[in-house]
Amino acid sequence: MKLTADRPFADPEKAARRLMQHAHAFEPVQDGRIYIEKLNEPFLFVDRGTPAEYSTGLAFAIERGWLTMHESGTFVRFTQSGSDLFA
Repeated sequence: MKLTADRPFADPEKAARRLMQHAHAFEPVQDGRIYIEKLNEPFLFVDRGTPAEYSTGLAFAIERGWLTMHESGTFVRFTQSGSDLFA
C-alpha cells in the first residue's frame, strides 16, 4: 500500500522545465534580468514544490546552460539555448 503520492517535481529536469516556464512567463527587465523571486514564489507557493526541488531544478537549468545566475544570486538571465526552448 502506498500512503503518499509521488512528488511531481522530484525529477530535477521536470522542476527545471517548470522553472523555465515561470521565467518565460515573466517579462524580463533591464538587460534581460529575471528576478529570482519571480521564479521561486510561483514554484513554491502555487505549484507546491519543495525548496529542495526548487534548488535542484534551478541548478539543473544552470548546468544545462538554459539560465545564468548573477553572482549576487538576485536574478537570472536566459541563455540562447534557454530561449530556444520556447521558440
